[in-house]
Amino acid sequence: MLRIAVQSKGRLFDDTMNLLAEADIKVSSGRRTLLVQSGNFPLEVLYLRDDDIPQSVASGVADIGVVGENEFVERLRVGEPLGSGMRNEDAEIVSRLGFSKCRLSLAIPKEIDYQGVEWFQGKKIATSYPNILRQFLQKHGIEAEIHVITGSVEISPGIGLADGIFDIVSSGSTLVSNNLREVEVVMQSEALLIGHKGMSQEKRDILDQMLFRFKAVKDAEDKKYVRMNAPKARLQEIINVLPGLKSPTIIPLADEEWCSVHTVLDQKRFWEIIGKLKEMGAQGILVTPIEKMIL
Repeated sequence: MLRIAVQSKGRLFDDTMNLLAEADIKVSSGRRTLLVQSGNFPLEVLYLRDDDIPQSVASGVADIGVVGENEFVERLRVGEPLGSGMRNEDAEIVSRLGFSKCRLSLAIPKEIDYQGVEWFQGKKIATSYPNILRQFLQKHGIEAEIHVITGSVEISPGIGLADGIFDIVSSGSTLVSNNLREVEVVMQSEALLIGHKGMSQEKRDILDQMLFRFKAVKDAEDKKYVRMNAPKARLQEIINVLPGLKSPTIIPLADEEWCSVHTVLDQKRFWEIIGKLKEMGAQGILVTPIEKMIL
């Protein structure tokens, strides 16, 4: 049985549970229960606070965990020694999951004339990520007072608690509503799957099965299965504009002058390519979402 630590609430919880569901790993989302076992896969889910997940994996309480890169770096990469025999290097990045993307940034009141990072010299900065911030300031030779708080970091300048903040930024709307503006992006962050290096081979085999399912889900993202009727006279032209995985499938039709073409298109170029296909005489174009893709 493999144990995965998952954030007990918030966007990262929702994205993780959606990924498990898409991989057909059925888990109850009843978060009042600390530990829940999957009904169809050798996996149990341990619901924790996001800042507890890195330590739980490093200590072996959980075999793997889904955590924001910001928390992983803060707690295990530039943080203080864990103590109790735990070591930072006992946890490793297994996979980047590509969701829950955000960034860690410095922000100041928008009316301030900001000329560069030197502005923070001697200033007070409020943050929940002191280790990442301290490393950034040291790199730039800036001496500032770091005020560690939890909760609503963004209100600190407005109540006179700090000159600026260092916090997570997603859309930036929270900064705007607090009369702040982003001035320095320190790091980009996304959801990571991290793992304990001391996992048994049996657990690693289960992890490999899960990663195989995750990859099939991810490979299908933003992909469309497209079928169309194409005139044989222009078939080679049509094939040339199709960026399929290997080559499109060509099926004869009752009308000898036409054939059916099946391929996979990326959403990013979908309308551009569909327009070209129409110009080349393609008809009856059918588009179907792809749920899984095994490459």
